[in-house]
Amino acid sequence: MLRVLGDPLRWEIVRLLAHETLCTTHLVEETGARQTNLSNHMKVLREAGLVTTEPCGRYTYFSLNHEALAGLAEEFGALAEAARGAAENKRACP
Repeated sequence: MLRVLGDPLRWEIVRLLAHETLCTTHLVEETGARQTNLSNHMKVLREAGLVTTEPCGRYTYFSLNHEALAGLAEEFGALAEAARGAAENKRACP
């Protein structure tokens, strides 16, 4: 999931979709990416479960899967909580 979100264009797409549902045409306009490049990135986001699609005539609308992001946020929260006490758990060298 981090590798998926680590790409700057995919991160920009996720940020845009956090505010509204957009079609490919909107995303091309907002990002300046070529349609074929954008389609490839959308496929990666869909396969990762971060984005859902809704066909509407000849267009496809994309929405952010808030549940997937909430799950990721929970994992980061647990990791941050574990890291809080990590400095006190110092393993001795052999």
